[in-house]
Amino acid sequence: MPTLQTYNVTPILPAALEPLREMSFNLWWTWEPAARRLFRHLDPDLWNRTNHNPVRMLQLSRQSRLEELAQDKTFLRELKQVFEEFEKYLGRHDTYGKTGAGSAIKNPIAYFSAEFGFHESIPNYSGGLGILAGDHCKSASDLDLNFVAIGLLYRHGYFRQQIDKDGVQAAINLNQNFYHLPIREALRSNGKPLISVPILDRQVFARLWELRVGRVSLYLLDTDIQENSAEDRLITAELYGGDLEMRMRQEIMLGIGGVKALAALGIQPAVFHMNEGHSAFLALERIRLNVVEKKLDFYSALQLVAAANVFTTHTPVPAGNDSFPREMMRKYFGNFAKELNIPFDELFTFGQTRLDPNDPFSMTILALRLSRHSNGVAWRSHPISLERCLVRRARPGSADHQHHKWDPYKNLDGAGVRRALSQAPRCVGGTLGRAGILARRH
Repeated sequence: MPTLQTYNVTPILPAALEPLREMSFNLWWTWEPAARRLFRHLDPDLWNRTNHNPVRMLQLSRQSRLEELAQDKTFLRELKQVFEEFEKYLGRHDTYGKTGAGSAIKNPIAYFSAEFGFHESIPNYSGGLGILAGDHCKSASDLDLNFVAIGLLYRHGYFRQQIDKDGVQAAINLNQNFYHLPIREALRSNGKPLISVPILDRQVFARLWELRVGRVSLYLLDTDIQENSAEDRLITAELYGGDLEMRMRQEIMLGIGGVKALAALGIQPAVFHMNEGHSAFLALERIRLNVVEKKLDFYSALQLVAAANVFTTHTPVPAGNDSFPREMMRKYFGNFAKELNIPFDELFTFGQTRLDPNDPFSMTILALRLSRHSNGVAWRSHPISLERCLVRRARPGSADHQHHKWDPYKNLDGAGVRRALSQAPRCVGGTLGRAGILARRH
């Protein structure tokens, strides 16, 4: 049987235009109007046809047009100015992260999210959760924080909405060619591109891709590779796609696979931030590593891990909080509990209210229980979620009451920030990022 390979044929970029390629692989251009104007000027029609994607645009540009621009003094002057601003942005040393309080962060903050929304040309998001995650990354870049993000790379993204003549929505599936996106394969510290995650009775492999967002990196896991079975290649096929089993596998890959990816890259975070509960299995994996490698007992490992975990909740609506039935959890985490040296039923209670044994395993409750810092994206999101998940139904005096105090100023939307600032002069030394995030000194 013949071996088939796919090749991407692209025009030769003249040396004078090479800065365009470098900028196209960094999302700095998405928030810099002069950079967007520069790319649009290449070919306005092609800019629109490629959904404002500079990487794809350069791949499809006519050679004659590129040669013409390489001789255009006005365009070259604008290119030089924009590229100098790009280099100046990346090379600054007077940033919050280098000279301000952020310089105290020696090991990175690792930010986990199931989706990231940066720009329409990178359809790896569905809505507000992803937009907030994208804005966190942009703010971290502007502040020059020691920060890294972890997510999944979906072959079909979420979906593209199309409205027909009768006003009915149709979901159009995407089939992305990752070589048309501003991402590059990331190699592990040993030079190999893959990590593996045990799921049921097998190892599932994932390739790592790096997306540069200004000064910070987002690493995305991709299971659609030949080392995996056809079934496992679908794990990263679609954001929020498939049945409950598929959601379980996605969240194992995000949480446990994300921890393994950071280790493979030689990154040792000081803080793990979970944007919603999808990645909460990361806490269990970190506990397991402390039990297996450092020989701690389960509860000592839990305290160590939880102290470095942060959880952000987005919605108190039950449909927005994933949960899994007991037998499904036993199927996927029965052996995992043995590695933690605790009975499975005890592990299962970390995702329950602990009042009704018939409750399913809630990822939101797991994230709250295994984090010592939690917040919400709006004024009421955090207290309502905390009350519904834990406080209202947990036993008085329990660890859930002791460790979770509502601090409404830790993370608010823009309107909430303005209201908090007007009502609370005790908020000190904050920095407002792109998402309207109030960073409070603790």
